[in-house]
Amino acid sequence: MRPLRLLILLALLGAGAFWWITRPNPLPADAVAGLTGDARKGEALFWAGGCASCHAARGATGAAQLKLGGGQELATQFGTFVVPNISPDKATGIGGWTLAAFANALTRGLNPAGQHLYPAFPYTSYSHMTLQDVADLKAYIDTLPPVVQADAPHRLMFPFGWRRLIGGWKWLFLRPGWVVPDPLTPEEQRGRYLAEALVHCGECHTPRNLFGAMDSGRWLAGAPNPSGPGHIPNITPAKLDWSADDIATYLTSGLTPAFDSAGGDMAHVIENLGHLTDADRAAIAAYVKKVPPAN
Repeated sequence: MRPLRLLILLALLGAGAFWWITRPNPLPADAVAGLTGDARKGEALFWAGGCASCHAARGATGAAQLKLGGGQELATQFGTFVVPNISPDKATGIGGWTLAAFANALTRGLNPAGQHLYPAFPYTSYSHMTLQDVADLKAYIDTLPPVVQADAPHRLMFPFGWRRLIGGWKWLFLRPGWVVPDPLTPEEQRGRYLAEALVHCGECHTPRNLFGAMDSGRWLAGAPNPSGPGHIPNITPAKLDWSADDIATYLTSGLTPAFDSAGGDMAHVIENLGHLTDADRAAIAAYVKKVPPAN
């Protein structure tokens, strides 16, 4: 009986450790107390974050980009994720969410029920946002048109439909701190905040490991196109020999030094970055020049 008791004890200890490691880790209850969002500032954050690129209908242009009813499908090796409705509709969108719930989604990857969100939503990047920026972003989204559209369920392979497993993924891969460390100039720090947090450049330009986590050791070194055929390019100094002015010009106009133009999803990114200031685009360019070379 002693070996059996030992096995039972080990199983209980293992289950307890799993439950502890995978537990939700929300923000402190008073984390956003006293914060007031500014919708005017939130508008630039909305475009920098690419919210419309995923949450509006595919191919939406003009005012249709502000209808965030979701529905786009993201095919991955784990199954198909369906983008949710984040419009201000209170029944089918996020109109009923508090600022605390919104902040927990963006910075901790948790829904209002305290369940883990899948990292197809790039909270791995948004987790670096300041809570004031989160409040400003919510204030802007609250001004947009409500869209009545219920969320469709994800279609995931077993066992990825069990959200509790994402807690283990976060424990392994969701880390605080910046990929490119200090010392950086104030302009480069601003660029880092924009590139690593809001614009989330790494989500497309960084290769991923077997578990779908970004390989920070090869930051911005290029990766398969997540939305179709082709390859997202390496934009570290190992491959990109453009000057900071060249990069800033590309982020403004979509034109390369050879007068080629941005295409595919990058064209939409450039359109979004058009809502930022020249100084912000220059800051992103300055940051890209500081990224360690990687092949």
